[in-house]
Amino acid sequence: MFLAFPPLLLALAVAATLGGSIINAVLALIVTWWPWYTRLAYSQALATKNLPYVDAARAIGVGDPVIVVRHIMPATLAPILVQATLDLGSAILSVAALSFLGLGAQPPTPDWGLMVNMGRVFFLQYWWYATFPGLAIMVLVLGFNLFGDAIREAIDPKLSRRRLI
Repeated sequence: MFLAFPPLLLALAVAATLGGSIINAVLALIVTWWPWYTRLAYSQALATKNLPYVDAARAIGVGDPVIVVRHIMPATLAPILVQATLDLGSAILSVAALSFLGLGAQPPTPDWGLMVNMGRVFFLQYWWYATFPGLAIMVLVLGFNLFGDAIREAIDPKLSRRRLI
């Protein structure tokens, strides 16, 4: 069911049900994004459990809990870390969108989405009220996306730009 709906639309429904606050907006995003991380961890665990070094550990008598902790989890955590850094930009954008719509942070709390919402009323006279918080959101999202790409390139040897001389 969670994968059938767009995440922002489902987060909007959950945040509207819980009420407007930054904690409820974050909880709404957690509720809507957990299936993707679960699928990623499950597929990585399935791919890793049939690798030769796991079979070798099983052959010498290493128990299943030790195999999971020492062999399968480290291979599973790297793709999840990369996906999390790539999703940080989307999470920031989604929280800002929920705050813009009034379902995130409330007026005494500073939030860029709320600042853009409050600045849109004065946009024709004071354009910088909405523009600079929007630019800050854009720069932060771009920074996290570039950071996620750099981590992916550092972890995955196939994507590494380093050349051996």
